[in-house]
Amino acid sequence: MKTLMIWALSGALLGAAVASLVVPPALSWYSAPGGLPQGTQIQALVQIPEVIRYATGRLIRGQMIGAALGFVAGAVCGFLAGRRNAAPAAATKTPA
Repeated sequence: MKTLMIWALSGALLGAAVASLVVPPALSWYSAPGGLPQGTQIQALVQIPEVIRYATGRLIRGQMIGAALGFVAGAVCGFLAGRRNAAPAAATKTPA
């Protein structure tokens, strides 16, 4: 159980770290307007607090999704590692 939790929490930490690297470029790509000539500026009035709230909300959501996926992947790896370590020990015991 200890091995499983270590693997799962390590996976969650790794998933959140990877999401922190992947989500900002994906968010900027997703929100960039398409079909404009290169170098053209968009004239728009924006509400800066709303833009910041949207961007940070999406980043945190991406980190939570990455952590959840990492947790599941780590739990699976921990289960397989624990099972692999328990199998040889059970096979070497002789019945008395």
